[in-house]
Amino acid sequence: MCENVAKPFLKWAGGKGQLLNKFEGLYPLQLKQGNIEIYIEPFIGGGAVFFDVIQKYNIKKAVIIDINKELINCYRCIKADSAQVIRKLSELQNQYLILDEKMRAELYYNARKEYNEIHLNGKYDFKKAADFIFLNKTCYNGLYRVNSKGEFNVPHGRYKSPMICDSKNITLVGKLLQNVDIIYGDYTECEKYLIKDTFVYFDPPYRPLAEFGSFVNYSKNGFDDEEQIKLADFYKKVNKTGSLLMLSNSDPKNINSNDNFFDELYKDFNLQRISAKRMINCQAEKRGNVTEIVITNYKGENK
Repeated sequence: MCENVAKPFLKWAGGKGQLLNKFEGLYPLQLKQGNIEIYIEPFIGGGAVFFDVIQKYNIKKAVIIDINKELINCYRCIKADSAQVIRKLSELQNQYLILDEKMRAELYYNARKEYNEIHLNGKYDFKKAADFIFLNKTCYNGLYRVNSKGEFNVPHGRYKSPMICDSKNITLVGKLLQNVDIIYGDYTECEKYLIKDTFVYFDPPYRPLAEFGSFVNYSKNGFDDEEQIKLADFYKKVNKTGSLLMLSNSDPKNINSNDNFFDELYKDFNLQRISAKRMINCQAEKRGNVTEIVITNYKGENK
């Protein structure tokens, strides 16, 4: 990868970094021809597809959206003043790395407590942004999970030498975000930006595969089957705008070959299955290849 290419600054459950080569074959032809000016990602998360599209293709305007207020605060702070985020994060990194495992855990839980006590009332909170990245890099499996009160509750991870503050990449991300609208809200916020040939990539919390466990609590409201159906209804609605739509999700057929939940929900669109490594499992020996689904409202062939 080119040294001056920004990459995701967070570890994110369900991140798409490993799938980018496969996704490229599923992007709309108009994107590759340079005929798409607006890119929207309504569930930004770690943003692997966003970073890929915005740097590889001739996009003039990008909009990223998420219901996770703390995540949006992090993106906004990096856009507003990446140097300030780096300073605060470097302090945490320097404190953490010199400690033994027991003391690291104590620092982690103190930082988690402080993080949960900061309530976002304004547009930016740089301490919360730095804490967000620190917790992401040092928590168990890089998960983001909250309880019913909206409090981050992932336990401490055990990493020998975690890269907590990648100052060069955060600087590059800050520059990249200068022409990006960063919106706090749910996926329906994207509707006001839609025009013909806008490219929208939906990456919602995946429908849990029962055998593999559930990690959908990115916000205190969760994302159950009812929410998946609401999203499908919205997908069908915005399809009428002439926008080019792409959506990914888990494949229920990994567990039950007769489970046609998504096949039926998106029966009027193009559904493809691609192979991916499943990383969300506490038992390493149970991590392996599964299929995921990609739904588009245009013809796209994975090569």
